[in-house]
Amino acid sequence: MKYLVRDKIFAIGDDYWIEDEQGRHAFLVDGKALRLRDTLELKDPHGHVLITLRQKMFSLRDAMTIERDERPLATVRRKRLSLLRNHYRVTLVEGTGLDVSGRILDREFIVEYEGELLAHISRQWFHVRETYAVNVVREDADTALLVAVAVCVIRMAERERGDD
Repeated sequence: MKYLVRDKIFAIGDDYWIEDEQGRHAFLVDGKALRLRDTLELKDPHGHVLITLRQKMFSLRDAMTIERDERPLATVRRKRLSLLRNHYRVTLVEGTGLDVSGRILDREFIVEYEGELLAHISRQWFHVRETYAVNVVREDADTALLVAVAVCVIRMAERERGDD
């Protein structure tokens, strides 16, 4: 299933819809302004919070936490000791992890679990430069989590580049 994201600089306070392949609203990314740390909420079309992304405070390296139901679900960090600058690790609370690699700022990257492709993020399916898709390739995958991971690593890469 592909989810369409109309790209913009993810500034705090910006809200935008992510649509499904039929053009229906699937997720709302709600940027929370006036917070001490970078906070985004991924909501369903009815306004229910599915995932919360927060900049991790007092971390030696840039990190964001992913929460579900106000409980930690994962931590996202740029991978150390990687030859690729655009390689992130999503460490889930139960100890497993997802690898995110590719050209994050170009919106051309993948999310894998133990070498198995879970999602492919790409602009190649669209002619409009400001649009990309999150293609969730496994039917049993946690779609909200994978969309949140894509939004999170793009936000972190933009902040690292200084687009904040």
